[in-house]
Amino acid sequence: MSIKALKGFKDILPDEAGLWQFIEQTARDVFHRYGLEEIKVPILEKTELFVRTIGASTDIVEKEMYTFEDRNGSLITMRPEGTASVIRAYIENGLFVRGAVQRLYTIGPMFRHERPQKGRLRQFHQMSVEVLGSNSARIDTEVMAIAWQILQDIGLQASLEVNSLGCAACRPSFKEILQEFLQERLSHLCDDCQRRSNTNPLRVLDCKSEHCQAEYVSAPSIIDHLCQGCRDHFEEVKQTLSSLNISFAVNPKMVRGLDYYTRTTFELITTELGAQGAIGAGGRYDGLVQQLGGPEVPGIGFAMGMERLVMLLSQKGHGEISHVLDLFLITLGEKAHEKGFILMQMLRAQGLRVMMDHEGRSMKNQLKQADKQNAWFALILGERELENLEVVLKDMHSGEQELIELAPAFEDWAPVIKQKIKH
Repeated sequence: MSIKALKGFKDILPDEAGLWQFIEQTARDVFHRYGLEEIKVPILEKTELFVRTIGASTDIVEKEMYTFEDRNGSLITMRPEGTASVIRAYIENGLFVRGAVQRLYTIGPMFRHERPQKGRLRQFHQMSVEVLGSNSARIDTEVMAIAWQILQDIGLQASLEVNSLGCAACRPSFKEILQEFLQERLSHLCDDCQRRSNTNPLRVLDCKSEHCQAEYVSAPSIIDHLCQGCRDHFEEVKQTLSSLNISFAVNPKMVRGLDYYTRTTFELITTELGAQGAIGAGGRYDGLVQQLGGPEVPGIGFAMGMERLVMLLSQKGHGEISHVLDLFLITLGEKAHEKGFILMQMLRAQGLRVMMDHEGRSMKNQLKQADKQNAWFALILGERELENLEVVLKDMHSGEQELIELAPAFEDWAPVIKQKIKH
């Protein structure tokens, strides 16, 4: 019996890889336009990092993390999200001394042992952004604009929902008001909400139970209990979003699934993936760096799930984005094949994407290969062409052919051929 992949883990096959690369390359282009720099962080971290940042009472820590004991008896976790690792690296490597504001991004796999569902796997891939060192509401808007721009550039649309979770000054009093509301309805709530009503009452608002959500229709709104500083900050976020013509809606029940968020939180929602419609989300986490032993540095970030972006693009008919060859080199005869093999490498050194057949197949068969591999041009080189110092260049889209005369010096061939290839 053959061995199959683990449940919730998926191979990304060659006919899908082009779409993944398109999304990642587009995102990198946007990141660089916004002045972000890439940081790569380990897949494995000490479990304590995620318990301290994400929160001991969250679903991720309680139920979903891949945690194991290593040979030294230490608890190790495969990262379930990227922010904690980036903050740990930011502190450990002293990145805060490089400048007032650090703009970072990372792309890679994350791991959560949750029920696989549409566009969500146990190994999934995220692009995440972390901007550290600024309290400005305009930074909040700029971070949301990055996510918005990525979706625009890859051809997707989503609705933006925003909220404010307050700060250490105003959140405690709201928690007390919310707890009083929950106590009156405790017997009608699910087991998770009953437990969280004392440990982390804001998290009950994120419950996926329709029954619980019906109970929370009349729940107090944190928007109505913000301190003046948080209220002013949130008003500026909304004003600057409007100034950039980015549409949004305020969702006072959006609390996000991680404990470290403060003030601005946001989600990008699509209706094309069913109930689980978030394709990107994030928020401000002003106390997180200090919580992990670093300086008092504010921060904000977001993550976007790549599987869901791939799925949405596929649904819209993008399908396979193939590797496009600049040139398929067709050789006829042993001498032509020997020369062609060297020429192929010379053309690759010139920056062209070139392939050829090594099995001595007919010209008709090689032309089929060129078409199948989406080559823009085919270059035909046979024994007669070698003698006459010429090659035939065929445009695979229009079918037009051109005879190219070549210099006696073989090393001059590649630049001449490259100059002729225009697409």
